[in-house]
Amino acid sequence: MTTHAQPVPETAEHLVEVLKALANPIRLQVLGWLREPDRHFPPERAIADQNEVGVCVSHLQEKLGLAQSTVSAYMALLQRAGLVRSTRVGKWTHYRRDEQRIAQLVDLLGRSI
Repeated sequence: MTTHAQPVPETAEHLVEVLKALANPIRLQVLGWLREPDRHFPPERAIADQNEVGVCVSHLQEKLGLAQSTVSAYMALLQRAGLVRSTRVGKWTHYRRDEQRIAQLVDLLGRSI
């Protein structure tokens, strides 16, 4: 199992990247679902603990009804913005919110505007 995260620089450019990631209603909805994964994705279908490892991209794709490539692109953007972390379990990628970084970004936003 491999977990990937991006550093969160405290720059105006990074804050703009985060706001762009949040400007898409689907990406915003996914972040909401990932706050309570067991409520939005059946835990019995998960191959790993959804709260610890994250939600499988295939489950996100199924729930959204979008192409796998679109969902992967959305999740990669959220990861680059520092809002989610990815973890590989076998051939599957799982995503979960990065609560610590989200809190840092909220603090940065509060200090920036």
